[in-house]
Amino acid sequence: MQTAKSALVLLADGAEEIEAVTIIDALRRGGIAVTAASITGTGRITGSHAIEIGADTVLAGSPDEAAASARAFDAVVLPGGMGGTLALKADARVRRILAETHDRGAIVAAVCAAPMVLDAAGVLRDRKFCCYPGIEVKLAGGGEYQAGVKVVQDGNVISGTGPGTALKFALEIVRALGGPAGQVAQAMLAD
Repeated sequence: MQTAKSALVLLADGAEEIEAVTIIDALRRGGIAVTAASITGTGRITGSHAIEIGADTVLAGSPDEAAASARAFDAVVLPGGMGGTLALKADARVRRILAETHDRGAIVAAVCAAPMVLDAAGVLRDRKFCCYPGIEVKLAGGGEYQAGVKVVQDGNVISGTGPGTALKFALEIVRALGGPAGQVAQAMLAD
């Protein structure tokens, strides 16, 4: 019997609320066991539009400890929003989690501005990706930006462009984890 897949969604103050909630919701509808973890030290974050979101847990410990606990997940997903992205990028635990998750071949995914965090963790090297238009110029390089594309999957890296494409992005993660993305899309009246 196959065990359910799991995803860690990392949240920080300034996250784009539509992206965070859509990712968590669509993955759970797809049967993915989602753990939303706040990096702020509290169980709540305040999004980029002043909406509070509760997390399931708080990311704790050193970069080594956080990376070790993240090994239990089949995917690590980052919503965008510039404030949240900058906080995630500045957190050594997040960068370590992403690098190790990528190195073991598990899914790493980021939408909107959050591919900046993937870049900082070295995950975009030699990968095709998309992001919110204009963010690509803020990256160190090494990846191949795909202009005009809403969602890109290149190997175990999935990227998306922004709030309006959050459901398409989340469904691609469900699909990559072997979940019923088509059924979820149909039930949500997504095209």
